Amino acid sequence: MTQYCLYKKIRIAILFLKNSQMTNPIITIDGPTASGKGTVAQLVAQALQFHYLDSGALYRLTALSALTQKLALDDELAIATIASQLPCRFEGEQIWLGDVEVGNTIRAEEIGNAASKIAVLPAVREALLQLQKSFSKAPGLIADGRDMGTVVFPDASLKIYLTASVAARAERRFKQLISKGFSASMQDLMQDLTERDARDQNRSAAPLKPAQGAYILDTSALTVDQAVAEVLQQYASLSVKSSI
Repeated sequence: MTQYCLYKKIRIAILFLKNSQMTNPIITIDGPTASGKGTVAQLVAQALQFHYLDSGALYRLTALSALTQKLALDDELAIATIASQLPCRFEGEQIWLGDVEVGNTIRAEEIGNAASKIAVLPAVREALLQLQKSFSKAPGLIADGRDMGTVVFPDASLKIYLTASVAARAERRFKQLISKGFSASMQDLMQDLTERDARDQNRSAAPLKPAQGAYILDTSALTVDQAVAEVLQQYASLSVKSSI
Protein backbone atom coordinates (compact mmCIF):
# COMPACT_ATOMS: atom_id res chain seq x y z
CA MET A 1 0.00 0.00 0.00
CA THR A 2 1.35 3.44 -0.93
CA GLN A 3 1.63 6.33 1.50
CA TYR A 4 -0.90 8.16 -0.68
CA CYS A 5 -3.49 5.42 -0.16
CA LEU A 6 -2.84 5.42 3.57
CA TYR A 7 -3.25 9.17 3.93
CA LYS A 8 -6.35 9.07 1.73
CA LYS A 9 -7.88 6.55 4.13
CA ILE A 10 -6.93 8.76 7.06
CA ARG A 11 -8.64 11.77 5.49
CA ILE A 12 -11.74 9.68 4.79
CA ALA A 13 -11.85 8.43 8.38
CA ILE A 14 -11.51 11.93 9.79
CA LEU A 15 -14.22 13.23 7.45
CA PHE A 16 -16.60 10.50 8.56
CA LEU A 17 -15.67 11.18 12.17
CA LYS A 18 -16.73 14.81 11.86
CA ASN A 19 -20.04 13.79 10.30
CA SER A 20 -20.63 10.94 12.73
CA GLN A 21 -23.26 10.97 15.47
CA MET A 22 -20.99 9.01 17.83
CA THR A 23 -20.17 10.77 21.08
CA ASN A 24 -16.76 10.23 22.66
CA PRO A 25 -15.97 7.11 20.59
CA ILE A 26 -13.58 4.45 21.85
CA ILE A 27 -11.53 2.10 19.68
CA THR A 28 -9.94 -0.83 21.50
CA ILE A 29 -6.95 -2.62 20.01
CA ASP A 30 -6.11 -5.84 21.83
CA GLY A 31 -3.66 -8.61 21.05
CA PRO A 32 -0.69 -10.62 22.31
CA THR A 33 2.79 -9.28 22.96
CA ALA A 34 4.54 -7.79 19.90
CA SER A 35 1.48 -8.10 17.66
CA GLY A 36 1.98 -4.46 16.69
CA LYS A 37 -0.92 -3.10 18.69
CA GLY A 38 1.05 -0.34 20.40
CA THR A 39 2.51 1.14 17.23
CA VAL A 40 -0.76 0.80 15.33
CA ALA A 41 -2.79 2.29 18.18
CA GLN A 42 -0.51 5.33 18.48
CA LEU A 43 -0.68 6.06 14.75
CA VAL A 44 -4.46 5.64 14.64
CA ALA A 45 -4.75 8.00 17.62
CA GLN A 46 -2.59 10.56 15.83
CA ALA A 47 -4.61 10.25 12.63
CA LEU A 48 -7.94 10.74 14.40
CA GLN A 49 -6.53 13.18 16.98
CA PHE A 50 -7.82 10.99 19.80
CA HIS A 51 -6.37 10.37 23.24
CA TYR A 52 -4.20 7.26 23.59
CA LEU A 53 -4.05 4.68 26.39
CA ASP A 54 -1.14 2.24 26.55
CA SER A 55 -2.53 -0.07 29.21
CA GLY A 56 0.53 -2.29 29.04
CA ALA A 57 2.64 0.62 30.25
CA LEU A 58 0.56 0.78 33.43
CA TYR A 59 1.35 -2.86 34.19
CA ARG A 60 5.01 -2.31 33.37
CA LEU A 61 5.11 0.74 35.64
CA THR A 62 3.54 -1.29 38.43
CA ALA A 63 6.05 -4.09 37.84
CA LEU A 64 8.96 -1.64 37.87
CA SER A 65 7.75 -0.21 41.18
CA ALA A 66 7.38 -3.70 42.65
CA LEU A 67 10.87 -4.73 41.55
CA THR A 68 12.35 -1.47 42.84
CA GLN A 69 10.78 -2.18 46.22
CA LYS A 70 12.05 -5.79 46.02
CA LEU A 71 8.57 -7.27 46.35
CA ALA A 72 7.82 -10.86 45.42
CA LEU A 73 5.86 -10.85 42.18
CA ASP A 74 3.14 -13.02 43.73
CA ASP A 75 2.55 -10.62 46.65
CA GLU A 76 -0.88 -9.69 45.33
CA LEU A 77 -1.97 -7.32 48.10
CA ALA A 78 1.25 -5.31 48.17
CA ILE A 79 1.42 -4.97 44.39
CA ALA A 80 -2.27 -4.06 44.17
CA THR A 81 -1.60 -1.29 46.69
CA ILE A 82 1.19 0.02 44.45
CA ALA A 83 -1.11 -0.11 41.42
CA SER A 84 -3.86 1.83 43.19
CA GLN A 85 -1.44 4.65 44.05
CA LEU A 86 0.67 4.66 40.89
CA PRO A 87 2.29 8.14 40.54
CA CYS A 88 2.48 8.08 36.75
CA ARG A 89 1.85 10.51 33.95
CA PHE A 90 2.15 10.43 30.17
CA GLU A 91 3.57 13.41 28.25
CA GLY A 92 3.77 12.71 24.54
CA GLU A 93 6.20 9.82 24.14
CA GLN A 94 7.55 10.29 27.66
CA ILE A 95 6.34 8.12 30.54
CA TRP A 96 6.99 9.32 34.06
CA LEU A 97 6.98 7.39 37.34
CA GLY A 98 7.09 10.03 40.01
CA ASP A 99 9.86 12.42 38.96
CA VAL A 100 11.72 9.88 36.80
CA GLU A 101 11.23 9.41 33.05
CA VAL A 102 11.09 5.63 32.53
CA GLY A 103 9.82 5.24 28.97
CA ASN A 104 12.81 3.17 27.85
CA THR A 105 13.35 1.43 31.19
CA ILE A 106 9.93 -0.23 31.21
CA ARG A 107 10.52 -1.69 27.72
CA ALA A 108 13.28 -3.98 28.99
CA GLU A 109 12.43 -7.69 28.79
CA GLU A 110 12.89 -8.09 32.55
CA ILE A 111 10.13 -5.55 33.16
CA GLY A 112 7.93 -7.08 30.47
CA ASN A 113 8.22 -10.52 32.04
CA ALA A 114 7.44 -9.12 35.48
CA ALA A 115 4.44 -7.23 34.10
CA SER A 116 3.10 -10.43 32.55
CA LYS A 117 3.37 -12.18 35.91
CA ILE A 118 1.61 -9.51 37.96
CA ALA A 119 -1.08 -9.15 35.29
CA VAL A 120 -2.51 -12.53 36.34
CA LEU A 121 -3.28 -11.16 39.83
CA PRO A 122 -7.00 -10.20 40.04
CA ALA A 123 -6.47 -7.52 42.71
CA VAL A 124 -3.85 -5.79 40.56
CA ARG A 125 -6.12 -5.78 37.51
CA GLU A 126 -8.97 -4.38 39.59
CA ALA A 127 -6.72 -1.66 41.03
CA LEU A 128 -5.77 -0.48 37.54
CA LEU A 129 -9.28 -0.72 36.09
CA GLN A 130 -10.56 2.71 37.14
CA LEU A 131 -7.29 4.39 36.16
CA GLN A 132 -7.66 2.97 32.66
CA LYS A 133 -11.30 4.05 32.40
CA SER A 134 -10.30 7.62 33.31
CA PHE A 135 -8.48 7.95 29.96
CA SER A 136 -11.81 8.05 28.10
CA LYS A 137 -12.26 11.73 27.19
CA ALA A 138 -13.47 13.81 24.24
CA PRO A 139 -12.91 13.74 21.34
CA GLY A 140 -12.24 10.00 21.64
CA LEU A 141 -9.85 7.30 22.81
CA ILE A 142 -7.67 4.61 21.28
CA ALA A 143 -6.92 2.00 23.96
CA ASP A 144 -4.44 -0.81 23.43
CA GLY A 145 -3.85 -3.80 25.66
CA ARG A 146 -5.06 -7.32 26.26
CA ASP A 147 -8.49 -6.82 27.81
CA MET A 148 -9.54 -3.39 26.55
CA GLY A 149 -12.48 -4.72 24.53
CA THR A 150 -13.42 -7.57 26.86
CA VAL A 151 -13.21 -5.92 30.29
CA VAL A 152 -12.20 -2.26 30.42
CA PHE A 153 -14.30 -0.88 27.54
CA PRO A 154 -16.83 -3.63 26.64
CA ASP A 155 -19.10 -1.06 24.98
CA ALA A 156 -16.38 0.38 22.73
CA SER A 157 -17.46 1.77 19.36
CA LEU A 158 -14.98 -0.47 17.53
CA LYS A 159 -13.02 -3.46 18.79
CA ILE A 160 -9.91 -4.65 16.99
CA TYR A 161 -7.91 -7.78 17.80
CA LEU A 162 -4.42 -7.88 16.30
CA THR A 163 -2.60 -11.17 15.97
CA ALA A 164 0.56 -12.44 14.27
CA SER A 165 2.71 -15.55 14.18
CA VAL A 166 5.23 -16.09 16.98
CA ALA A 167 8.07 -15.83 14.45
CA ALA A 168 6.87 -12.48 13.10
CA ARG A 169 6.35 -11.12 16.60
CA ALA A 170 9.77 -12.28 17.79
CA GLU A 171 11.43 -10.57 14.82
CA ARG A 172 9.61 -7.31 15.58
CA ARG A 173 10.51 -7.43 19.26
CA PHE A 174 14.14 -8.25 18.39
CA LYS A 175 14.41 -5.18 16.15
CA GLN A 176 12.66 -3.01 18.74
CA LEU A 177 14.99 -4.07 21.56
CA ILE A 178 18.15 -3.71 19.47
CA SER A 179 17.07 -0.22 18.35
CA LYS A 180 16.70 0.80 22.00
CA GLY A 181 20.12 -0.52 22.94
CA PHE A 182 19.02 -3.75 24.64
CA SER A 183 20.60 -7.13 23.91
CA ALA A 184 18.28 -9.80 22.50
CA SER A 185 18.20 -13.37 21.20
CA MET A 186 15.62 -14.56 18.65
CA GLN A 187 15.47 -18.02 20.22
CA ASP A 188 14.93 -16.61 23.70
CA LEU A 189 12.33 -14.17 22.41
CA MET A 190 10.31 -16.90 20.69
CA GLN A 191 10.33 -18.99 23.85
CA ASP A 192 9.39 -15.99 25.96
CA LEU A 193 6.50 -15.05 23.65
CA THR A 194 5.16 -18.60 23.70
CA GLU A 195 5.26 -18.64 27.50
CA ARG A 196 3.62 -15.21 27.74
CA ASP A 197 0.86 -16.24 25.35
CA ALA A 198 0.09 -19.29 27.48
CA ARG A 199 0.11 -17.21 30.66
CA ASP A 200 -2.09 -14.47 29.17
CA GLN A 201 -4.58 -16.85 27.57
CA ASN A 202 -4.96 -19.15 30.57
CA ARG A 203 -5.10 -16.71 33.47
CA SER A 204 -8.32 -16.68 35.50
CA ALA A 205 -8.66 -12.88 35.47
CA ALA A 206 -9.42 -11.35 32.05
CA PRO A 207 -7.73 -13.98 29.84
CA LEU A 208 -6.45 -12.79 26.48
CA LYS A 209 -9.04 -13.43 23.76
CA PRO A 210 -10.86 -11.47 21.04
CA ALA A 211 -13.78 -9.42 22.36
CA GLN A 212 -17.23 -10.32 21.14
CA GLY A 213 -17.74 -8.67 17.76
CA ALA A 214 -14.06 -7.77 17.39
CA TYR A 215 -12.50 -7.40 13.95
CA ILE A 216 -9.57 -9.83 13.86
CA LEU A 217 -6.56 -8.56 11.93
CA ASP A 218 -3.53 -10.79 11.30
CA THR A 219 -0.52 -8.50 10.91
CA SER A 220 2.07 -11.23 10.20
CA ALA A 221 2.53 -10.12 6.59
CA LEU A 222 1.37 -6.51 6.93
CA THR A 223 3.44 -3.35 7.19
CA VAL A 224 2.59 -0.88 9.93
CA ASP A 225 1.03 1.44 7.34
CA GLN A 226 -1.19 -1.35 6.03
CA ALA A 227 -2.38 -2.29 9.51
CA VAL A 228 -3.13 1.34 10.37
CA ALA A 229 -5.01 1.80 7.10
CA GLU A 230 -7.13 -1.29 7.80
CA VAL A 231 -8.12 -0.05 11.26
CA LEU A 232 -8.98 3.38 9.86
CA GLN A 233 -11.06 1.74 7.14
CA GLN A 234 -12.99 -0.23 9.76
CA TYR A 235 -13.63 2.97 11.70
CA ALA A 236 -14.63 4.86 8.58
CA SER A 237 -17.16 2.14 7.75
CA LEU A 238 -18.51 2.27 11.28
CA SER A 239 -18.80 6.06 11.13
CA VAL A 240 -20.80 5.83 7.91
CA LYS A 241 -23.27 3.41 9.51
CA SER A 242 -23.72 5.60 12.59
CA SER A 243 -24.45 8.69 10.49
CA ILE A 244 -27.13 7.06 8.34
